[in-house]
Amino acid sequence: MQLPSKDDVVKKWYESRISMTEEYDTGAVVIKVDGIPIGTFGNFSASIGKAKSKKTFNVSAMTAAALSGKKVLTYEANLPEGKNKILYVDTEQSKAHCKKTLARILALANLPEGIDNEHLEFLSLRKYTPKERIEIIECALATTEGIGLVIIDGVRDLLFDINAPLEATQITSILMRWTDEYQIHIHTILHQNKGDENARGHIGTEINNKAETIIKVEKDKSDENISKVSAVLTRAQTFPTFAFRINDHILPELIEGYVSEPKKAGRPSKKEFDPYFDITQEQHEIPLKGYSRPCLTSSIMKTSRINLSKNFAPYLAASIRTRQQRKSLFSGTKEWLCRITGNSTDTIGEATATEPAYCFRLLYFIQGAYI
Repeated sequence: MQLPSKDDVVKKWYESRISMTEEYDTGAVVIKVDGIPIGTFGNFSASIGKAKSKKTFNVSAMTAAALSGKKVLTYEANLPEGKNKILYVDTEQSKAHCKKTLARILALANLPEGIDNEHLEFLSLRKYTPKERIEIIECALATTEGIGLVIIDGVRDLLFDINAPLEATQITSILMRWTDEYQIHIHTILHQNKGDENARGHIGTEINNKAETIIKVEKDKSDENISKVSAVLTRAQTFPTFAFRINDHILPELIEGYVSEPKKAGRPSKKEFDPYFDITQEQHEIPLKGYSRPCLTSSIMKTSRINLSKNFAPYLAASIRTRQQRKSLFSGTKEWLCRITGNSTDTIGEATATEPAYCFRLLYFIQGAYI
């Protein structure tokens, strides 16, 4: 690798100096929610959410607001003359599905669907490698005049390994360079972890640390047909939570007067122990290495608070050898216990339904491997 010359480093050093006698551009506001800024030129933001939470529908509304200059859901956007083009990059969907997203954006913006819009360029990069995707985006930014907003639906696909710290830092640095060098705003979409509320992988951590705004899209707990949008991290004022549903035209539609469930006072309640998510495969193997099946069966029988049948305990011992088996074993359903024990649902109470997980916890306590 060729090292930078001393002159290059000196130039970057001088350019990086901050002076009290200089005026610096704070970056024009590009996107607002209910009048509150969430995106400016020279910065990037992100939407996070679990699978099927309607993240792409939400960002379609944001894009439509920028394209039309009108309010869509609660989004408002202001792309100035000369910076009023949008680059939308999808890394996950096929071209057919990308066309549906493009049609949805045009419909939300009240623009003709049968023709291309000169202010919106939509790219489908599913078939390319992460390195090729980065090169294509870079080429589009360098050669297309007037881009002010970039949407990257699937920033995870710019990396080979989502949990590689070095790669995550490199991608985040590229996003920051693009926003500064081209004076644009980038909005990315990233999945949340299944087991918690954090953005997925090291790239999620890096984006949380560097983004101007983090928006969360999630299903309403009382109605799965409703998706609510809230601010997780902001550098400015937090915008009010809003919600939308998908109407008969398969477009996001604002729910007027939506009131989100108030947060409970005090510290959040501790998440219930889940042996699948809370114990790694390596930790799981620790107490099993020194056990034969008869010995393990005996331990399970001894640690149980109820009398497990002789047929049930050996099955339990034989079924906790791998992480995947553990996942299905500790589902805690009455039907599963009925199938194993031969009892009817009426004779199995709630305490019994959770008994396998309890036995497994005690087994971990005994071996000192419980987290």
